[in-house]
Amino acid sequence: MKYVPAIGLEVHVQLLTKSKLFCACRTDFGAEPNTQVCPVCLGYPGALPVINREAVRLTALAGLMLDSKIASFSKFDRKNYFYPDMPKNYQISQYDRPLCLGGGLAFETGGRTRTVRLNRIHLEEDVAKSMHAGARSSVDFNRSGIPLMELVTEPDFASAQEAYDFLLALRQILVYGGVSRCNLEQGNLRCDVNCSVRPETRSGLGVKTELKNLNTFKGVFNAIEHEAARQIGILEGGGVIRQETRRWDTDAGVTELMRSKEDVHDYRYFPDPDLMPITLSSGQVERWRSELPELPRQRRERLAAEFGIPAYDAGVLAADKAVADFFEDAARLSDNPKAVSNWVMSDMLRLLSETGRSIEDIPVRPAALAALVKLVDGQAVNMPGAREVFEELFEKGGDPAEIVRARGLAQVSDEGALEAMAEQAIAENAKSAADYKAGKTAALQFLIGQVMRKSKGKANPAGVREILKRRLSG
Repeated sequence: MKYVPAIGLEVHVQLLTKSKLFCACRTDFGAEPNTQVCPVCLGYPGALPVINREAVRLTALAGLMLDSKIASFSKFDRKNYFYPDMPKNYQISQYDRPLCLGGGLAFETGGRTRTVRLNRIHLEEDVAKSMHAGARSSVDFNRSGIPLMELVTEPDFASAQEAYDFLLALRQILVYGGVSRCNLEQGNLRCDVNCSVRPETRSGLGVKTELKNLNTFKGVFNAIEHEAARQIGILEGGGVIRQETRRWDTDAGVTELMRSKEDVHDYRYFPDPDLMPITLSSGQVERWRSELPELPRQRRERLAAEFGIPAYDAGVLAADKAVADFFEDAARLSDNPKAVSNWVMSDMLRLLSETGRSIEDIPVRPAALAALVKLVDGQAVNMPGAREVFEELFEKGGDPAEIVRARGLAQVSDEGALEAMAEQAIAENAKSAADYKAGKTAALQFLIGQVMRKSKGKANPAGVREILKRRLSG
């Protein structure tokens, strides 16, 4: 029997605010544990919360980018549960009146465009961070109270790959909109998965399990693959699926039981009496709509049209906003946008990957790359020399022309000098010259290499090729 998975995601996104959701404590990552706290986020009796306006704006902005309806009236509720990471023994969240309703995201997966529906986007406070080391556990309340936006999808995903591709597309949009950094290493974006399977011949949904502890996109992919297979195995063996919460063990590659899955009534939601409802006028929502940024798909199309680069290049560049910004700045200073694109997509992205750095953290500036492209186009330096220059720019920054002079990388294009080196290469490699004359075209590349060696890589390769071909055709 064939089984069909039904997968939904709950994506938790830390918003890019300077202060927490209900107090003035900082949200900086990496501070000493329990130093960014106050009576409000520590849950002291009598401490009263005050809503962060910017968190409301960023959540609404995300909703507008994802075609959600922005509610004119929403409110906060208390979600009651008892864990060490929640000092008040309740979390301030939104239950029946969230800030954003509906919407969806169209994304590319498996060579086609899929649209997944959103159920809601609501605003809540993050919990503290629990840390475990052997038999000892500790809690860092710096994270407690950071604004957290939760996006809940409908169970529209049919595979782990679709969920993975959706998360990539969602991350792009949120970063483009300045809603969040979406830095997975810093916990800015985390995900829970609701997974069920059903026989293909049946309608409706199977019994779902909720998967926790998913802080990488690859982890989401692997957890869904494993959990769907686990459920199918149980059903094929005549067993039943139980509604439960399971954790993903990255090292073992399996899901493990945490607890039976709570129902809504277990949380005993009720309106938070310390917070006024959020009321938004249509004029306010429209002002926010007018501030919507250019989204990734729009930027891909514009880059291709404005700079005359292939659609593939535009897609690679627009995938990361900072990379796209760098390309645009360099391309506007250059007469050769395609060459700029080639440098960014090849050497730049390769070095970023090898060093684990981001484009914002390196000293090379867009103007320097544009100047390097101009040197190559003007035959002042050849490509091997230009790559040497770029590596220094990547590590130290500087002026490409100065680096060329300091390293003695200026390209030799003088025809007389090239003629002399070509003549010497032919004389020293008579057999290769004869082979080329006999129709073995590969011998020409060998001779070009000999000239490049003699020039210590400075000769103009195109000029060398033409001179050798002219010499050997006589």
